[in-house]
Amino acid sequence: MTRPPTAAQRRVIDGADPVTGRLRGTPAQLAALVKHGLAFRHPRPPHDHFLTPAGHRIREAVPEAPEPPTPPASSVFTARVGGEEEPPGHSPARVREVHSAWQGLLELRRMTNPDGATDRPCGWERAHLVQAAALALEAAGHRPAGPDEDGYRVRATPQPEAVAVRESDPEALRGCAATLEAAGWQAGEYTEPRTRARYLLASPRRTR
Repeated sequence: MTRPPTAAQRRVIDGADPVTGRLRGTPAQLAALVKHGLAFRHPRPPHDHFLTPAGHRIREAVPEAPEPPTPPASSVFTARVGGEEEPPGHSPARVREVHSAWQGLLELRRMTNPDGATDRPCGWERAHLVQAAALALEAAGHRPAGPDEDGYRVRATPQPEAVAVRESDPEALRGCAATLEAAGWQAGEYTEPRTRARYLLASPRRTR
């Protein structure tokens, strides 16, 4: 991409599904994004268009100049990693949002994994480890920690393709491990040398 996207192209990029990266636009707009390496056309029907990693970076970057109005941040789904200062409540609307995001992620797996597998994490999840693991946990009904509440907390680690999951309740921690394994992750339980607290180290599984 030798020049920034036009305002119209940026609107298409900004309107991409926050989880799957699926795009909606005119054939000319989508073709232009493909030409510049910001999108790709899936080879299998219905031949939808999706953001490439470069397109995701454009979407997530802060614009250098004023852009047309976009939906407020509160309307963009974000998985709860635990410990948020003002976590959203467990409302029916939140439950629907989480369910929709999880179904979208399964569809992204089907569309982007070479064998169409939905039981194994895809490239997007490997690039967004903390969000992906948190979504799997929240979609399965686990409770994320609040500022002063017990619950799971998902955090990045220095290890490549691995996140740490902490839960004060040992039984709940084992439940998190079972959920992640069912969602296509490998999860092992470890002990912090200094605090002796138990935690999970989880990474996306590459093969069945």
